[in-house]
Amino acid sequence: MDKTIESYTVDEVAEALKIHPYTVRRLCREGKLPCFKIGGQWRFRKKKLAEWCENQCGADI
Repeated sequence: MDKTIESYTVDEVAEALKIHPYTVRRLCREGKLPCFKIGGQWRFRKKKLAEWCENQCGADI
């Protein structure tokens, strides 16, 4: 059984959302993005981020 968690980095999320990495980090600190920390670095589960994006259609961040 493969237990690999597919995840994105801050830079990958910033590029995908077309926002600055500092904005991604701020949204993480404010609890507005689904994320978690590993060794002091924010990470984003691909599935959770995709679900979040779907839920944001038509809503302001």
